[in-house]
Amino acid sequence: MDDTQSNSAFSNFINNKILPPVMKFVNTKPVKALQDGMVYALPFIIIGSVFLILSNVPIPAVAAAMKASGWSAFFNQAYTATFGIMALWASIGIAYVYVRNEGYEALPAGLTSMAAFLILQSLNIANPLVAAMGKAGTGITNAAGSTVMSGAAVQANIDKLPHALQGFLTAPVTGVINITWLGGQGMIAAIICGILVGWAYSAMIRKGWKITLPEQVPSSVANQFTAMIPAGVILIVSLLIYAAFSAFGNTDVLQLIYKLLQTPLQGLSDSFGGAIIIAFLVPFFWFFGVHGGLIMGGITSGILIPNTFDNAALYKAGKLTIGQGAHVVTNEFYNNFINLTGSGITLGLVVFTLVAAHSVQFKTIGKIELVPALFNINEPFLFGLPIVMNPFLAIPFFLTPVIVAASTYLVIRFGIVPPLNGFAAPWTTPAIISGFLIGGWKMAIWQTITLLMSVGIYFPFAKKYDAVLTKQEHDKEVAEAAGNAEAAK
Repeated sequence: MDDTQSNSAFSNFINNKILPPVMKFVNTKPVKALQDGMVYALPFIIIGSVFLILSNVPIPAVAAAMKASGWSAFFNQAYTATFGIMALWASIGIAYVYVRNEGYEALPAGLTSMAAFLILQSLNIANPLVAAMGKAGTGITNAAGSTVMSGAAVQANIDKLPHALQGFLTAPVTGVINITWLGGQGMIAAIICGILVGWAYSAMIRKGWKITLPEQVPSSVANQFTAMIPAGVILIVSLLIYAAFSAFGNTDVLQLIYKLLQTPLQGLSDSFGGAIIIAFLVPFFWFFGVHGGLIMGGITSGILIPNTFDNAALYKAGKLTIGQGAHVVTNEFYNNFINLTGSGITLGLVVFTLVAAHSVQFKTIGKIELVPALFNINEPFLFGLPIVMNPFLAIPFFLTPVIVAASTYLVIRFGIVPPLNGFAAPWTTPAIISGFLIGGWKMAIWQTITLLMSVGIYFPFAKKYDAVLTKQEHDKEVAEAAGNAEAAK
């Protein structure tokens, strides 16, 4: 009785004190826009990651042939125009969803966000000669990736030119878009831009800051005039912000946000503690009936996706090692380890139902869950078994993702398996296959080991719960038999 009251008091505390403010935050307009807006970037991220693998095939002979034929450069072009500009897609999607949720025509807001995002950054890039020059320079390479002139040789030849010409050749290239800030490094700035543009655009439309045309004008034309004033105000403000930072700080907003916000947040998410916290909170929310995967995915995607992008860039450059700055915790770490076979990594329960369960309920739900589990879906277990609010399965449900996250972090950090390569495997990709795609055969083997961990952790708890269910079913049968016998009299 005391245990029941204690569990009830704890559940009431969580449901009444913890979850309401969390859900209030999760359901705010900016967070909803972030959760749903990032989805618009996913097709480009997934397709682009395929081009990334094709441009850098992990088989030396094939990779060399691809580079020599020029196809590696073609695939790299496709990667750059999809995965490589994911921050741009995010800025459009977030503003679009924000305004759509407010009930207004949303596409102009998304395009306004894109324009504002571009205005806020310096439209220039460092001259390639600067990186090529000097003993530590990259030198000049041909289409096949072979060095045809060393950095020292480049420097020596540049030094022979008149100073005015040297300055001209090494000056930044202007009038171009720097794709560095359209990828992972610009993600936090893109999120902020998308949210602020969505909020400002909606507020101005709500206040009536729009040009209203007669009803006879086609809606497709009228909608564009409606967007003109809000878009104009937002773009002018963006211009003034860019001018202020450029004039007084010799920088731009995107670089400042990257240094002050994104870099610390990426470091925090990529820590051992960050991996443990994320792994614990997903099943924690689910245990109380709240979609933990959706909540944590929405909150962490803006940080973990840039980690994925950084690893993809290192993989593309052939420098994917921890020593070269590769991240351990990426969006694929979240999807393909923390949520492997579903939140709580419940494959262990599936195996138990197949080989050791006696309860009819356990066996029935296990058969239903078998196929969804292969695609990382486990709602039949969460609500049918159930796992939600079930004290018998709480410990393995919380513990398994934490142990898997901790051990996976350590084996990557200490070089036992390589860092994740940046391939954005869809979250429904079956286990082991996803491991191979995101990290090669070593990661596939490690993923198999984590599944065995799930079996080992869940088995004793499932056995105990199965005994409870079996006794309940037996008692029910006895009671029904007694009732039928009584009725026959």
